[in-house]
Amino acid sequence: MVLSDSLDPVFLFPRLGRLEFLKVFEMNKLNTLNTLNRRSISRIALASTAVAMSRPLDLALGMDTKPRDRILKTLKIGMVKGSGSLEEKFRTAKSAGFDGIELNAPRFEVDEVRNAIAKSGLPVDGTVCATHWEIRHTSPDSATRKQALQDLVQGIEKTSAVGGHTILLVIGHGKDGPESETIPRSIDNISQALPTAARYGVGIAIENVWNEMLYDPKGSDNQTVERFVKYVDTFDSPWVGMQFDIGNHWKFGDPAAWIRDLGKRIVKLDIKGFSRAQQKFTEIAAGDIDWKSVRKALHDIRFQGWCAAEVGGGDLTDLTRIAKEMDVAMEQAS
Repeated sequence: MVLSDSLDPVFLFPRLGRLEFLKVFEMNKLNTLNTLNRRSISRIALASTAVAMSRPLDLALGMDTKPRDRILKTLKIGMVKGSGSLEEKFRTAKSAGFDGIELNAPRFEVDEVRNAIAKSGLPVDGTVCATHWEIRHTSPDSATRKQALQDLVQGIEKTSAVGGHTILLVIGHGKDGPESETIPRSIDNISQALPTAARYGVGIAIENVWNEMLYDPKGSDNQTVERFVKYVDTFDSPWVGMQFDIGNHWKFGDPAAWIRDLGKRIVKLDIKGFSRAQQKFTEIAAGDIDWKSVRKALHDIRFQGWCAAEVGGGDLTDLTRIAKEMDVAMEQAS
């Protein structure tokens, strides 16, 4: 993993305000570094002090408590269009203004990714489980669930191998049965991956998606996030949190209220637009999401860390526009 001067380890997994994270980070990350300069070492030491003191990280580091400049921009690898090499795609994303990139795990070659990181200077902050929609933890078929677990475990291992710290996971789908069956299945299956997550220092980041679980797909637009909160808490593990997608459930509830209720369970963000008026997903700058209220909620829970764009993507011009739209939505200096 290449640790960029612009990235503090405190961004890696904000929910872990404890020494366990520090130990895992030191034991399982430092030995994979390809480049570690003196400035990076001093920043790790500073972060270690902050974690050990169990203080809010923004206060411990003297950071402004506003959202400005506390959010790092990343994007899904599939958004970088074109036929270039992985290194060229990394360079394009960096030139567009992104601080990191998310890959599809385990569908990549570790050596190729490490080379792209080293040559471009763009780190992999995390991954997305590539098979979670078709090979589900909620499947009534035990063989399918076994494969889902294997894919998740392998994804965690390969994420760590390229320096990532989270793997995004869709927990299953409501079409696999009633929640009285699918929820226990998914919890049992995903729980079996927690020892691997702890060993490699990679968090499982559950995304709120339109999968007909933990919300009512035919319900009103004022639903709460209570069922997601209960689901995450059932694991009782610092290695399970939420990669909260701001746009995904604007159709069903208030994202600002959901952010406050999820609190420190949010370890990362996804960002896209959605129009309630038109009932469709949009670019970040379009739609009718109240970004001011979202920023206030993120401020209230003192969120700092990664925010991943999840929109159409395109070439350098398109990606530069998307990065700027993220800055505007989060009210960050560009």
